[in-house]
Amino acid sequence: MRTARLDDSKGSSTKTGMTTTVVQDHYSPAPEGLFRLARIDTPTAGDDEVLVRVHAASVDRGTWHIMSGLPYPIRLAGFGLRRPKFANPGRNFAGTVEAIGPGVSGFAPGDAVFGMATSTFAQHAIARTGKLAPMPPRLSFEGAAVVPVSGVTALQAVRDHGHVQAGEEVLIIGASGGVGTFAVQLAKAFGADVTGVCSTGKVDLVRSLGADHVIDYTRDDFADGGQRYDVILDIGGNARLSRLRRALTPRGRLVIVGGETDGRLLGGSGRQVRAKLLSPFVHQELGTFVAKETAADLIVLSGLIEDGSLTPAIERSYPLADVAAAVRHLLDGKACGKLVISVLPDEPAPGSTP
Repeated sequence: MRTARLDDSKGSSTKTGMTTTVVQDHYSPAPEGLFRLARIDTPTAGDDEVLVRVHAASVDRGTWHIMSGLPYPIRLAGFGLRRPKFANPGRNFAGTVEAIGPGVSGFAPGDAVFGMATSTFAQHAIARTGKLAPMPPRLSFEGAAVVPVSGVTALQAVRDHGHVQAGEEVLIIGASGGVGTFAVQLAKAFGADVTGVCSTGKVDLVRSLGADHVIDYTRDDFADGGQRYDVILDIGGNARLSRLRRALTPRGRLVIVGGETDGRLLGGSGRQVRAKLLSPFVHQELGTFVAKETAADLIVLSGLIEDGSLTPAIERSYPLADVAAAVRHLLDGKACGKLVISVLPDEPAPGSTP
């Protein structure tokens, strides 16, 4: 993909080959004043790449990590040491294929697609075919845009690391968040008895997702000894490892998916490290993981959406110019489900079910 050229001229440009994108010039943990809109050259798809006309994107916790460069290891992972390598922190998208690069098969201009990429808070984005899939026909572009990162993470937590089986008791901490809303539904689809943990104002949402039981953490303690679980997915909490183990069955499985602090070096990942170190010495299975972004898992999620087992939970939509407001809403812990960035007015995808 060739490098895009910034054009900061004010007003909308009618030049062909130009597109609008969100730009950040430096790292910052606060979104206020960080982003601006700019006109740039429309990127060109390279080998095994697709140029997508983005209809919608979405915000997840990874958006904050990329925009802030925190914790510091994310910079060493290829996102830029002193300033962002990618001047746009968007990662999820849904849209239509506009052009395909050399060697691409299985996609053609006009196809409705969704997936993961870099710099998706923009009118156009480049996606690799290994992180791209046909959109679920029953979803709008906004509905599809919230699925990729959070849905894939939830699927791998439930299926690959939690190894959730029918009839098991599963506790999901952070059940009302982006990953949690998918995890509740996926655990139910796998036949588990699901208990979701959330705050008072989000109880109704978690119950509507199909949770069999809901614990309001402001009133009750999931580790009070009244119930022990075969699997615990800790997605949005910071409970001590000892408390989590107390809520597990003697041979239960703990998967720490999230739960972060403001630590600049490890970002609160100390629990994950301790869990991995302790696991070989106890009967319980304690672990964590980093999600792999794959087209294969997008296709699995699409199938679950089509058979009605999975429905994205969307709180609200923001225009492209209001990415900062969406990120702030997420950081403040107010999000109840997923937040959409609408690049084009929402509309059904070609061939979708009304």
